[in-house]
Amino acid sequence: MKRSSAIIMPLYALPSPHGIGTMGKAAHDFVDFLADAGQSWWQLLPVGPTSFGDSPYQSPSAFAGNPYLIDLDELVADSLLTQDEVDSPDWGDDPARVDYAKLYASRAKVLRLAFERGFARDAEKVARFRAQNASWIEDYALFMAIKRHFGMRSWIEWDDPAIRMREPGALDSYREALADQVDFNVYVQYLFFGQWERLRAYARSKHIGIIGDLPIYVALDSADVWAEPQWFELDERHVPTSVAGVPPDCFSADGQLWGNPLYDYDAMAADGYGWWKRRIAGAAKLYDVIRIDHFRGFESFWSVPYGEKTARHGRWVKGPGMDLVGTLERAFPTLEFIAEDLGYHTPEVERLLDDSGFPGMKVLEFAFDSRDASPFLPHGFVPNSTCYVGTHDNQTLMGWAAEADPADVALARAYFGLNDEEGFTWGFIRGGMSSVSKLFAAQMQDYLGLGAEARTNTPGTLGGNWQWRMLPNQTTTELSERIASMTRLYGRRAS
Repeated sequence: MKRSSAIIMPLYALPSPHGIGTMGKAAHDFVDFLADAGQSWWQLLPVGPTSFGDSPYQSPSAFAGNPYLIDLDELVADSLLTQDEVDSPDWGDDPARVDYAKLYASRAKVLRLAFERGFARDAEKVARFRAQNASWIEDYALFMAIKRHFGMRSWIEWDDPAIRMREPGALDSYREALADQVDFNVYVQYLFFGQWERLRAYARSKHIGIIGDLPIYVALDSADVWAEPQWFELDERHVPTSVAGVPPDCFSADGQLWGNPLYDYDAMAADGYGWWKRRIAGAAKLYDVIRIDHFRGFESFWSVPYGEKTARHGRWVKGPGMDLVGTLERAFPTLEFIAEDLGYHTPEVERLLDDSGFPGMKVLEFAFDSRDASPFLPHGFVPNSTCYVGTHDNQTLMGWAAEADPADVALARAYFGLNDEEGFTWGFIRGGMSSVSKLFAAQMQDYLGLGAEARTNTPGTLGGNWQWRMLPNQTTTELSERIASMTRLYGRRAS
């Protein structure tokens, strides 16, 4: 990766008249904005289907695309929907927020109309898509069909133990009974990946690469765990024995109980990490650079007994380390990775980062602690690193300035020489843009100077997250020119 810069902007946060950002015109327009702003990269959050809590980091599939992100106007242009059909549902009355309840109530019904008109018409292309994605698409489509059959309950709560345990006779029976719903789920994925390929090709034509997030764990309630339980720490009833989290720290006395099933790394190693190779190959169909979330979990991970209410009673367990990381590097020699190495650091984690050669992350909002020296101050950076103003889990810069200890804000002002004429956010961005890190990234909210109302996610909370959306008139020519000027000044301008 050359010296360059990125803007973090969730796809769902783009403007759209239908309740959520999609892969349609607004996405192509945002690519144009990035190009005009001299950027090299568009950094996204995961684009898989969302489930309870609406988090893109808790998906029913590590491979599928989110049906909400399918652009309905493109389906109108393709004669799969009418304009009235996409305009009639109530998609929400606040263009600055995603209303997931209204999306859930209407989006599948509208896509069902497209399926009824297009499945037979596109039969040959759909069959080819199924064959190309055979390693995951049939299991995912059947899983979602059965999940709907059982009222969207988690698969470990399904009333039929035979299908929960994937007995061959039960699989055949449900495939036959739910064939129409299975075909619908496949067709929706066919639509998603068709639009994604067109968007990605457009980004490439504008010399914009896509950086995507890869959550280290998959959700318990996912087709991945249901279809391939042999790769996870489950008992004979396919119930987890231990789950993921992070230990108590100065921010949380109980730690964080994520609840994801842990990998059976011994079984994976014996198989040559085939599941991980397939997962990375799937991500490579979407992204040009992959940011591995919770990279330190490859060195060692916090294991909490299943059923615990907090993460207090967990323990550290040794991870696969370079055995897995090296396998992935050899399998994907041209793919670039970023290691999200935030959190509890040890010499072993730092050694794994060094051995991998992946750039780690430096977050400027963590840099200013008036009580102690911080490893996130730019004067200590090395080139093989990525500098972020903040991630999706951080406050916006203006929100941080309002909530942080005044002494920390004063330290930031002194360090970066912030002044009212330039503006707080622009001076902060300048400080990161001028660092030696080969990649610099800032959230779109910070370029827009937005406050706490535009925060993407507050970790450890349920509700109110993943909702902020940009308004149509906010990406101005003046803004792109100002970003481009700073990007050029500090040698990050895309050629």
